[in-house]
Amino acid sequence: MITADESTFESAVESAATPVLVYFWATWCGPCRVLGPLLEQIESENGEAFTVVKVNADDSPALAARFGVMAVPTMKLLVDGEVRRTIVGSKPKAALVAELAPVLAS
Repeated sequence: MITADESTFESAVESAATPVLVYFWATWCGPCRVLGPLLEQIESENGEAFTVVKVNADDSPALAARFGVMAVPTMKLLVDGEVRRTIVGSKPKAALVAELAPVLAS
C-alpha cells in the first residue's frame, strides 16, 4: 500500500503498472481503521494484480473533491487512469474481493 497526498498522487498513480485502487480515508473514521488492514491483506494475497494508493481525505481535500468523495471510506478503482468502479463504505473481505474480481482475474 502506497500512501500519497496531493503532491505525490500523480507520480504514485502513473508509476503503477497495474490498476490502482485509490483508498480515501480519515484518521477519525472508525470503518477506515477496519478497512485499511483488509485492503493490505487483499493486496498482498493478489500479488501484482493491483496497487492500493491510500489518501487521507482531510489532508488532501483537493484530491477528494477531484474524485467526488463525499464520505469516507471511499475507494476508486482506476484502470488506465480512468475510474472504473466506486466503492463507498466498509465491507467484509469477501465483498471487497467480489468488487475487485474483474481486476484480480486479469
